[in-house]
Amino acid sequence: MADDSFIKDPAARLDYSWDWSKWLAEVADTIASATVLVPLGLTQVGVPVVGDKVVTQRVEGGVLDSVYTLVCQITTAGGLIDERSIHLTIADR
Repeated sequence: MADDSFIKDPAARLDYSWDWSKWLAEVADTIASATVLVPLGLTQVGVPVVGDKVVTQRVEGGVLDSVYTLVCQITTAGGLIDERSIHLTIADR
């Protein structure tokens, strides 16, 4: 992941994505399923959308000046499990 930190306005409802393409190429595998853990204080809107090599989750909310960590865990078709994090800092934009 090139950039894992973002600034989000507390009123925004936005999509955040995890690009697994490089790692999946290294292990010659594909995404079978994904789970996104959204911490208390943020609201998960819908379920994660699993694309070919990208997982996207829509979130809203957050308290000003707080930092939240979203965790995406995937299971591959070959049975591997891995996870990556995105950090959201809540600030007026």
